[in-house]
Amino acid sequence: MHNDVTRRTFLAALSASAAGVLTEGLSKLLAAVPEARDSTFQLGGDLLVNRLGFGAMRLTGEGIWGWPPDRENAKKVLRRALELGVNFIDTADAYGPETNELLIAEGLYPYPKGLVIATKGGNTRPGPGQWVQDGRPEYLAQTVDKSLKRLKLERIDLWQLHRIDRKVPVEESLGAIKKAQDAGKIRHVGLSEVTVAEIEQAKKAVPIVSIQNRYNITDRDSENALNYCEKEKMGFIPWAPIGGSGSRSLSKSSNALEAEAKRLNVSVVQLALAWLLQKSPVMLPIPGTSSLAHLEENMAAEKLQLTADEWKKIESLGRPHGIL
Repeated sequence: MHNDVTRRTFLAALSASAAGVLTEGLSKLLAAVPEARDSTFQLGGDLLVNRLGFGAMRLTGEGIWGWPPDRENAKKVLRRALELGVNFIDTADAYGPETNELLIAEGLYPYPKGLVIATKGGNTRPGPGQWVQDGRPEYLAQTVDKSLKRLKLERIDLWQLHRIDRKVPVEESLGAIKKAQDAGKIRHVGLSEVTVAEIEQAKKAVPIVSIQNRYNITDRDSENALNYCEKEKMGFIPWAPIGGSGSRSLSKSSNALEAEAKRLNVSVVQLALAWLLQKSPVMLPIPGTSSLAHLEENMAAEKLQLTADEWKKIESLGRPHGIL
């Protein structure tokens, strides 16, 4: 690590931005504060990504269904994310379905050099808010081809099995993906919502470079998977890094972290993202939003370096009940 920046440096730059951490002054803040840590990760050993990425799922209609209500704004969010340093975008064929991949191509193609777009397959969408697994090899082979076409890519840098289909042996599902990889359609393969045992089983069929499980400061059920990723130098992509939507969102008031965030003059969301980034060097958070203001807020968290004492306090405050 180099050019470490303490919370005091962060706050000094924050004061200089005048507008405060939740306003338009965040773009100035990003420019004013030096890199807090080695903020990159070699995904699969050969894809250099900035660790704080962008999850595109929210750029859809209600129920993760259809086009976003303001399509032009959604494209502005994607472009602004790249301006703020994002070079790792996560999507899936199920988001929309299909519209999310189409939107990314519509807003960003031709893609800048170094942009890594990760997509997923294996979840079908009968209707809004509905998700049904399909791990049949012939179906998954089709999803790869269709994602390539929608995203206007010759090769998918990271293709992830969205969910394991319990009706199909995972070796059969991933056998089709291994064929696609051998054919040059996929660079690397990842998994989503899996246990350590399932990761090891999958690795017998195809090399696995990343895991995407639900994980955040108040939801740490995937700690074992995270530890495994650290040991194997695999990327760990926590979905719902700021709690997701609804009652579990960390942006809601009466959160246990609220007082500490106020004391540090940052938002709870920024605190939670900074905690994730300092939790593990393999952590690749992908906070998603359809709001330009929230995007600016999220990305500013990359510059917040917590002291050891602050991190421990936040670690304790955010610890879910029942975890020791």
